[in-house]
Amino acid sequence: MHPAAEDSPLGKSSEYIATYTPSLLFPIPRAAKWAELGLSAETLPYQGVDFWNCFELSWLLPSGKPVVAMGEFAIPADSPNIIESKSFKLYLNSLNQSVFNSADELVAVLVQDLSAAAGKSVGVRVRSLAEVTADGVQAAPGICIDELDVAISNYAQPQPELLRCDAARVVEESLHSHLLKSNCPVTGQPDWGTLVVQYRGLALDHASLLAYLVSFRQHADFHEQCVERIFLDLQRLLKPEYLTVYARYVRRGGLDINPYRSSGPISPDNQRLVRQ
Repeated sequence: MHPAAEDSPLGKSSEYIATYTPSLLFPIPRAAKWAELGLSAETLPYQGVDFWNCFELSWLLPSGKPVVAMGEFAIPADSPNIIESKSFKLYLNSLNQSVFNSADELVAVLVQDLSAAAGKSVGVRVRSLAEVTADGVQAAPGICIDELDVAISNYAQPQPELLRCDAARVVEESLHSHLLKSNCPVTGQPDWGTLVVQYRGLALDHASLLAYLVSFRQHADFHEQCVERIFLDLQRLLKPEYLTVYARYVRRGGLDINPYRSSGPISPDNQRLVRQ
């Protein structure tokens, strides 16, 4: 467990506070998990963003009439802190009986509070249900590797030694798997996701990637650190000209978390997949 997470509201009984309370946000420093991976704020080998989507956003107009909408939050991957997910939900719930004159006023408050918690500027969009409906859902890009025949017997922790590549071939491709699963390091509850790998480099053996991803099945870690670990393991193996790794996780408590990590500049689309 991340030491700071022990003091968070995650896994504990919590009072439902329905009026605006920014102090509910609980930041967790990224530094400890970076150190586990041999990284620091000064040596991050990637750029990226963590997209959080809230499907339970609501507030009151001055007339007392409630509004429901979807919130999209973009937290920089190099921000000093992540925001613990239950505290994020409790904070958003505290808006339910709070009055805002407009969506723009709400966005300004969200930017202020979330940026303070993350330690870096957070992007915020509040979207109507009609907008989100019009976008629909997207398919994961590239080749799905889930039907490959692989034998798997270890699920306790990630096994990068399973990964293989063809050192004689350089390819450019996109791969995805819907079989990524890990567990929350605090509650032990499962986190389900779709993992996408896009790269140009030594040809990755697809079956080995699948076996490697399934080895996360009983691993306990936060979404962001799982994606960072996968990025680093693939970077070491493939020596890529470019590499992007991202995961689209299934929502829990009305929130989904979608970390993107890339070796170069990216402009990722926050497009929902069918399981989201």
